[in-house]
Amino acid sequence: MEIGIDSFAAILPDPATGKLPSATDRMADLLDEVEVADRVGLDVFGVGEHHRAEFLDSAPAVILAAAAARTRRIRLTSAVTVLSAADPVRIFQEFATLDLIARGRAEIIVGRGSFGEAYPLFGMDPRDYDELFAEKLDLLVQLNGRTYPIWKGRFRAALEGQGVYPRPHQPRLPVWIGVGGTPQSFARAGTLGLPLMVAIIGGTFERFRPLVDLYRESGLNAGHSPEALKVGVHAMGFVGETDTAARQAFFPGWAHLTGKIGRERGWPPPSRQQFDAMASPEGAFLIGDPKTVAAKMLHAGEVLGGVSRITFQMSTASLETAAMKRSIELLGTEVAPIIRAATHATKKTY
Repeated sequence: MEIGIDSFAAILPDPATGKLPSATDRMADLLDEVEVADRVGLDVFGVGEHHRAEFLDSAPAVILAAAAARTRRIRLTSAVTVLSAADPVRIFQEFATLDLIARGRAEIIVGRGSFGEAYPLFGMDPRDYDELFAEKLDLLVQLNGRTYPIWKGRFRAALEGQGVYPRPHQPRLPVWIGVGGTPQSFARAGTLGLPLMVAIIGGTFERFRPLVDLYRESGLNAGHSPEALKVGVHAMGFVGETDTAARQAFFPGWAHLTGKIGRERGWPPPSRQQFDAMASPEGAFLIGDPKTVAAKMLHAGEVLGGVSRITFQMSTASLETAAMKRSIELLGTEVAPIIRAATHATKKTY
């Protein structure tokens, strides 16, 4: 099981003063976090894409390129690229360039996005939500395999053999599909034979098993090998010295962002009781001390029938820089060895 971190470059008010840090300082802290993750041996670091005041990640390829120049081994990915609102040619060029800087460590996770701001911002009609993604994913997959593609679609000018450069360091960029809870999305990823990244940000891991099974069944029916049908999980997570310390560090930021977004969507205010239920052994939040977190990760792998990667969404945690870096250190130095030992002992892919 690969272990990583996903960041949305959240910029949160100081719990004591209510003041926001500067965007410049927050970005510097984010790059420091990637360096720590690389140093302690984590496998992957992802940067999301949002177009909101709470997040600084509207240009993930730029952030990842800066991180590539400061790291050596960690893989660098979007998490996720809002492909429906982007030009696949530009996305491919940006990540191929990132791959050259990183010497073969770039990946892309593409999705439709859980927020709608990108669509009007870039002149896309939200009513074309499904068609936009399907068409642009088709083009991105073709670009990954062909330097001179022949392609025609509805939402972009046709390609008639123009060269698309640069080509990446790797023979092909790894492209994952990021999904929420829509069965059609799971089936599409399986049919295409692309790795699947499942965002599980509430409820339980068990409730996603039928959808993961649908992905694998669709992939096998389309003729793809079981080895190609990798499943990853993106979950809320934070590691502390104790379960209590981890929860106390994560809750204020989670409540702030969840409450703000919830008000926009007509949801009831988040409660501490709701948070504690998600952080309990039955919930899907990977929050606690190293042993607690490792046990929940192994449980997730078991109930989902095997997981190749789990990434922690830590952005909503406290912006206390030392606590964030310490959490990353604990994930790499204490949680990861437990997971790797369990995987080796059972000879299973969790």
